Amino acid sequence: PINVDDQLYIRAPFHPEVSGFPMQLVIIPKMSFGTGHHQTTRLMARLLLKMDLTGKKVLDMGTGTGILAILSEKLGASAVDAIDNFDWAVENTQENVGLNQCSAITALHGDAEILSGKNYDVVVANINRNVLLEDIKHYRATLETGGALLLSGFFEEDFPLIEAEVQKAGGRLIAQEKEDRWMACRFEIK
Repeated sequence: PINVDDQLYIRAPFHPEVSGFPMQLVIIPKMSFGTGHHQTTRLMARLLLKMDLTGKKVLDMGTGTGILAILSEKLGASAVDAIDNFDWAVENTQENVGLNQCSAITALHGDAEILSGKNYDVVVANINRNVLLEDIKHYRATLETGGALLLSGFFEEDFPLIEAEVQKAGGRLIAQEKEDRWMACRFEIK
């Protein structure tokens, strides 16, 4: 089980429930990424836990297990698209959505190409530096002014590249989290 700042407890179905946490998620990882064991998942969870997602439409790009999509719904998001380019990750997300009794999450197979014409209040992408750099323009196209773009999956030394690309897309840094060499950042679209 994973404890994220005493605010979130992430466990597998075979771990017992515990008291004292405002929120608990049950995740079966199978072959997908996103159990809370990796620094970037915890970093993104920390950023999300500090946001008011009530009534927001969220995109979780590269959803893996669906953990960040599930957390987004638990934090009040009214609709969440959870997209991954692996079929088995989409199936894993659907299973975890059911385990966590979520009803606002739609798991979709695809990549940034399927974002055309979609609109979100918040975009969450925990992928890797190269994919992020390539797809920031697609994420930006889905966000209105004031929208939030949360990115992770890169090392601290890659931050200048990420920030420069987001600035070109009209975003500015609002918050960042670091653990070991990993980073997660929240940008606001101007």
